Formats: sequence, C-alpha cells, structure tokens
Amino acid sequence: MSAAETQPRITRLRLTDFRSYPALDLGSDAALVALCGPNGAGKTNILEAISLLSPGRGLRRAQGVSLPRRGGSGGYAILAEMAGPTGEVLLATAFSPGEAQRQCRIDREPVPSANRFLDHLAFLWLTPDQDGLFRGAAGDRRRFLDRLVLAVDKGHGTRANAFENALRHRNRLLEDFNTAPRWLDAIEQEIVELGVALAAARLETVARLSALASGDAEAMAPFPHARIALEGELETRLGAEASARVEDWFRAALHDGRGRDRAAGRALVGPQVSDLSVIHGPKREPAAQCSTGEQKALLLGLVLAQAKLIAQMRGETPILLLDEIAAHLDEARRHALFAILAGLGGQVFMTGTDRVLFEGIGAGNAVLAVADGHIERMA
Repeated sequence: MSAAETQPRITRLRLTDFRSYPALDLGSDAALVALCGPNGAGKTNILEAISLLSPGRGLRRAQGVSLPRRGGSGGYAILAEMAGPTGEVLLATAFSPGEAQRQCRIDREPVPSANRFLDHLAFLWLTPDQDGLFRGAAGDRRRFLDRLVLAVDKGHGTRANAFENALRHRNRLLEDFNTAPRWLDAIEQEIVELGVALAAARLETVARLSALASGDAEAMAPFPHARIALEGELETRLGAEASARVEDWFRAALHDGRGRDRAAGRALVGPQVSDLSVIHGPKREPAAQCSTGEQKALLLGLVLAQAKLIAQMRGETPILLLDEIAAHLDEARRHALFAILAGLGGQVFMTGTDRVLFEGIGAGNAVLAVADGHIERMA
C-alpha cells in the first residue's frame, strides 16, 4: 500500500436535508475532487458539510439553525465513510429540531463532541471570504491561526473556548461594582492559565510554520512564502521569559487594569488582542500592502505550507477544502497548484464554475458537475 493510500480520505458522503440538498450520495475516493457548476449550484454546500466533520461551525461559521434545508424536516444529517491508516471509519453529525447543539457519532456510537473527529482526520480550508484576511480585522487573523493550530493540537479549540468564556465571566463581574475581589481574583487566575497556554500554542505553530515556509520556498513556487509572527505584549514576553514570570505579569496586569477594562467593556491585555503579522517573503513587504493577486497567492502558499507541517507532525495529511480556488489563478499557477496538491498525498475538494479551470488536474482524479442537487462525473 502506497503512502497516499494510507492518508485519511472520504470515500462516500451522504447528506440529508442539508442546505440545498434533500438528499445527496456522493461516492469518490479520488485524491483530487473538483466540483464544477454555476454559482448557486450547491458546490460550497458540499464543502461546508464536509467541514462540519470537525470542531466548530464549519467554513461558513453558520449557526446550526440556518443549515437545515428550507421546507425540510427542520434538521439535517451528514454522514461520511472514510478510509485511513486505521482502516474504515464512519463519521456522522446531525442536528434535530429542538436540540441545543448538533450530535456527533463515530462508527454509529455517540461521542461527546466533534473534537473526537480529530482522532481520525484534520481539515484546512480556504474560501473567498478569506481573500481580505490580511487587510481585515485582527480577530479574523487570530481565528485563521487558531484553525491552523487546532489541526496539530486537538485541545486548542477547547482551550480557546474556555478562555473566551472566562473573559466574558470577568466582564460580567466587573459590571457589578459590588463584586467581591476574591471572585475577580479567581476568574483572573483562570484567564491567566488559559491565556498563557493559548498564546504558547499559537507561538509554537507560528515558529514551526515560519521555518517550514522559508525552508521550502523553492518547492512551493510560484506561491510565495510568508514570514509570519505573532504580535502582542504577552507573546513578546513569552519569547523572552519563563512562562511562570509571564503568568505573574499577566495576573498583575489584569488586576491593575480592572477599572480601565470596566470602562472599555473588555480586557485590553492578553492573547485576545494579539495580531498575526504576515510579510510577503520574497518582496519583504507587509501582506496588507500587496496586490489582491499577491495576497491570494500568499494566503494559498501559507495554507499549503501548513498542510505540509500537519503531515509532518501528525503523520497524516489534512483534507483540504478549497472553495473557488482556481478562479483568479493563471494557467501556469493552476497547473503548479495541482502538482503541489498531488504531491501532498492527501485528499482535496475544490470548487469552480468552469471545467476549463481544472484542466491539468491529472489522471485518476475526479471532475464532477454539480447542478440542481445532482452530481455527475464529467468527461
């Protein structure tokens, strides 16, 4: 069995009442799967369904109640048969009317959350909504980074959610001027422990990714490598001091900043205010100042580098979901992209409006036509 054949791969996807699909049964074990069709045909809905086989709200970050098909049962179901190093596995997630959250199953047995899916596969995705990532809000870049971290650190999502909940709890306590100091001391201790761990995990991924991107720049051409860094006072201190000293500083900063944070309605120090700095490696210019095409290529190069990093750290290549990925690439870059994706050895789902965008995808891969809730293989 080849290395590619041992990588996690979805061999069959079934949807019930999800978005535009009353029912869908898609079977394909190809490494590269291209979904072609006009806008509104339902291509991205398929990628979104696959992305929900991971923690969080998927690539559109949609609320669960918005996912069931209009006129359907009020719920939805997603079932994927996959093959990988450990053999065949059945992953399923579903939402039913009246439930607070979606339910998850592995081999038909309930599991506490979608975090357990990470035992079997990891995802990375890129969508048109991320095209403005380098010029957008810092929070968008932090979420992008957290998705990268989650693929190699299964506890990162739980840690990040707990940190955000602790910050909200502190905000509520600060609003009440009668709150006893001991309650604030307790929640700030939790914030400190979670926040330093959160920042340390981000910093480790950034360091690994930056080193890999620079060292692999020639192989990634024509997609430029990125020089990335995590900017923030807490992160700067973590790079120069022991974590225990950083925790002491963070605890004191929260304590001394209670009045300021009460007025602002949020904590003004910590990993929740850090930013991901991205520099175009070859040009040595901030990504935000690059052209739209350069930013697209830089972002794609960053995701491809992270896919390689995940493969090194997990021993398994993540499944990539690339929405409208080829639309703004010239023919040379499209062919280079397909060659790099094939070299990763994992599975990739891509979308595009025109079959011509996927010429050169290579023999043995699948180009599928999507229209009116149906999928057919194209010649």
